[in-house]
Amino acid sequence: MEFTNQTDTIEFLLLGLSDDPELQSILFGLFLFMYLVTFLGNLLITLTISSDSRLHTPMYFLLCNLSLADICISSTTVPKMLLNIQTQDQRISYTGCLTQACFVLIFAGLENCLLSAMAYDRYVAICHPLRYTVIMNSHFCILLILVSLIISVVNALLLSLMVLQLTFCTDVEIPHFFCELAQIIKFACSDTLINKILIYIAALLFGGIPFFGIFLSYTEIVSSVLKIPSGQGRYKAFSTCGSHLSVVSLFYGTGLGVYISSAVTESPRKTAVASVMYSTVTQMLNPFIYSLRNRDMKEGLRKLTTRMASQM
Repeated sequence: MEFTNQTDTIEFLLLGLSDDPELQSILFGLFLFMYLVTFLGNLLITLTISSDSRLHTPMYFLLCNLSLADICISSTTVPKMLLNIQTQDQRISYTGCLTQACFVLIFAGLENCLLSAMAYDRYVAICHPLRYTVIMNSHFCILLILVSLIISVVNALLLSLMVLQLTFCTDVEIPHFFCELAQIIKFACSDTLINKILIYIAALLFGGIPFFGIFLSYTEIVSSVLKIPSGQGRYKAFSTCGSHLSVVSLFYGTGLGVYISSAVTESPRKTAVASVMYSTVTQMLNPFIYSLRNRDMKEGLRKLTTRMASQM
């Protein structure tokens, strides 16, 4: 297939969540609030873990990277939406749109892999506690992060570069608040069969395998915990997984909700509203889930805020 240079001739229009002018100011305030909470909340998590030596463990190292991924995926989508609302200019360049779609795939994929790595960490901690420090050593944790990042980047680049082979006849109006790869492909004039097949394969491999890993980890965890004779011991073991299970349920639950909504409704605008959950709300709630349900994190946050207040 012949490549066509469309970077100077094609523009995309991000239609956002509503055409109603009266809702624009409400949406601007709402998403600005959500972005600030997401950014500051995840930044606090990162600073707390970095500054407290008691939190320098594999579980919190992975959580720190998850918080950074949350900041990155929110910063890839929300600021552009806020700028569009503020300037009343919905345009985004061809290059800019593909770049945004690529980074969304990278950070969403990284978050997916990190959740799987965190499930493995809990599996080793509960099922093989005596070997935990040997298995989850610092080198292995860094390797997990690097492999997760490489997998996410390769997947995102493959899917994004394949879009370069597509042609677009006119300026494209995307009924979304950010450039989503599946939405971009819908408006191509050329054949998109290969692109759709690649998206399904990538979703199956890079979404299904991490989820299956999480499922297997928690199957083994439940089996091991149920063998603990005391009820207090079982509660303590399950409590160490509570925050991670909540985040996993939120991440995969909202992703499944978007898939179902796109399948049962013909309105792309409703699908865009549903996608707010997995692309924005999940990242905003993660800091609350880990800080409110974790005693060590609450103690670390208290020390950090006290130290920051004393320096002012």
